[in-house]
This record gives sequence, structure tokens and C-alpha cells, in this order.
Amino acid sequence: MIRSMTAFSSKAMDADWGSLVWEIRTVNHRYLDIVVRMPEELRSMEMQVRDLVSHEVKRGKVECNLRFKPNKGYKAEIEINESYAATVIKASQVVTKVLHQPSEINAMDVLRWPGVVKEPKQDLKPVLAAVVDLAKQTVEDLIKCRESEGKRLEYFVMKRREAMIDLIHDEIRRRPDVVSSYRKKLIDRLNELKAEPDMDRFEQELMYLTQKMDVDEELDRLESHMEELKRIFSRKEPIGRRLDFIMQELNREANTLGSKSMDIKTTQDSVELKVLIEQMREQVQNIE
Repeated sequence: MIRSMTAFSSKAMDADWGSLVWEIRTVNHRYLDIVVRMPEELRSMEMQVRDLVSHEVKRGKVECNLRFKPNKGYKAEIEINESYAATVIKASQVVTKVLHQPSEINAMDVLRWPGVVKEPKQDLKPVLAAVVDLAKQTVEDLIKCRESEGKRLEYFVMKRREAMIDLIHDEIRRRPDVVSSYRKKLIDRLNELKAEPDMDRFEQELMYLTQKMDVDEELDRLESHMEELKRIFSRKEPIGRRLDFIMQELNREANTLGSKSMDIKTTQDSVELKVLIEQMREQVQNIE
């Protein structure tokens, strides 16, 4: 299945202990680069998340972001730091004595003092399990998104391939006419100059020029690359790098075709081929 490297997926869940939100985004990258951002208290699950992602995604930059909002009422109990509270009370008594203003210590004021009341501890076992389960769901949805976009990219590339095949076949059919037309053009030019050339020498020079500007090999290779392009899309593995390579080869042959052109039509076709190749190359860069 062809997959795009650009995709996004988000999954959320709510439970007694609070809520989780996974957001996973993938973009183009030459290799696999996974970035995981998650709360420190859940960091122990990072390697499992990385393994989960790397098992399904083979290429691209993957940004995984987890948001965790604990439910404040979930198994929350007030736990007091008694030794610290005693220190606060003692300090308050000292200050009262220094001020010579007797006053009662307000218990609520002591409780409000930072550090007196400990943060309630939460049982994270169900949260940690949910982190992995929700990550699996998010990755599954991400893969569906990548495959859907991959189908669109495959269709785009194949349509350009069909257009290229038409141009290549047209050039192959035109080869005999191009040589004949080039020969006639030279003879007409000689007639205009009222020259009387040595026809044997003329034919030899014409043969040399036509061999020098022969593009049969380039057309054959372009045709072969079209078949290889089709075979690549039938593979059951990531094909992005193979497609990158075939685009380079196609562009090289199209450039050579243009440089050897003997007529305007061939030049125009070589330009059109390069336009189609560039359009494909831009999309191929997004394929895993």
C-alpha cells in the first residue's frame, strides 16, 4: 500500500482519572525521525510509544504530542506535611512575639502556606495503560490517513506517466520523418545558395549529424523507466527512495533529448516531459 509521509491524527479519551489527548503529525523527511512530547509523570511509556510508531512508520518526521489532564477529584486526599506545618506555626509565633501583638494562628492560613499541603498522589497504572492503548488507536488512524493520501499521490503520478508515455511514443513514431525533414531542409538550403555539393560527401556528413543527434537510446531508456515506474508502485514496501532515483534518471534522459533535438517539436516535447517529471518529483517527495 502506497503511503504519504504527510498526515495527522488526534484521539482523545476521558476516564475517572482524567483525560488524555494524543496528537501525531508526520511530515516529509529523508529518514525516520520520531519526536515524543509527554508529561514527565508518564515518560516511562515513551519507549513503548516509539516502538509502536517505528513498527508502522518507516520514513518521515513524526511528532507525537500527549496531553494529560488529571481529574482533581480522583482518589484525592489531603496529605499534610506535618513537620513543615510545625515549622510554619513556630515561625508565626516568633514573628508575633517580635511584633508584641498577640494573635491567634489561623489554621486555614497555615494550610494555604505553600508546601504544607502535599499534592495528592494519583494511581498512574490505569493512566499508563491508557497512554499506550490510545497511542495505538492514534497510529492506526494515522496510517489510514497516510494510505488515503498515498492513493491520491499514486493516481497523480500515474496520470503524468500516461502523458509521458504518449509523448515518448509520439517521438518514436516521428523519428524517420524527423531525419527526412532534416535532410530536405539541408538540401533546400543548399539550393537557395545555388551550391553544387558532392552528394556522396553530403550523405556522409548527413549520416554523421543524424548519428550525433540520434535520440533512440534516450527514448528507449525513457520507455524502460516508464515500465520501471509502474513496477515500483506494485511493491509491498516503502518506495519513496526508489521513486526519487527514477525521477533523477527521467530528468537526465529528458535533458539529453532536448540537447540533441533536431526539430522544434522534439524540443517542445522534451520541455513538456521535464514539466511532467517535475510535477511528479514534487509529489514523489511526499511518498514514504
